[in-house]
Amino acid sequence: MELAVVPIEKPEDLNFILGQAHFIKTVEDLHEALVTSVPGIKFGLAFCEASGPSLVRTSGTDDDLVALAAKNALALGAGHSFIIFLGAGFYPINVLNAVKMVPEVCRIFCATANPVDVIIAETEQGRGIIGVVDGFRPQGVETEEDVAKRKELLRLIGYKA
Repeated sequence: MELAVVPIEKPEDLNFILGQAHFIKTVEDLHEALVTSVPGIKFGLAFCEASGPSLVRTSGTDDDLVALAAKNALALGAGHSFIIFLGAGFYPINVLNAVKMVPEVCRIFCATANPVDVIIAETEQGRGIIGVVDGFRPQGVETEEDVAKRKELLRLIGYKA
């Protein structure tokens, strides 16, 4: 077995969801879950098929995001993994439960806009995701001033009243 680190390539502020599923129907079901969760959502998704022709299957509502998802899925090359890139102004918090409720979805590795390194294990058979490094190490514990800033931000972006 060999280990590899595959960085997710994306614009700095773009959110994405990385997960694992188990069936070719995943592409259509994820697409449906996303468009019924948030009207007008912009996204691209790619799924690494793990049997048969073993293709990267794609779908979405934005061609550039679909191409970005396909590029990253191919770089990961991990069977039954999927990646969803969300367009500007769309966030994982708005669709994550719908994604998790898709019957084929087995796990979510991360949902973030942070820089992410994906830890891959490769055997003679193929590749699999071991885990992710999502963002950076903590630099300390928040102060009262940091708490106030966090709460202010949540209210500014409309996630708390």
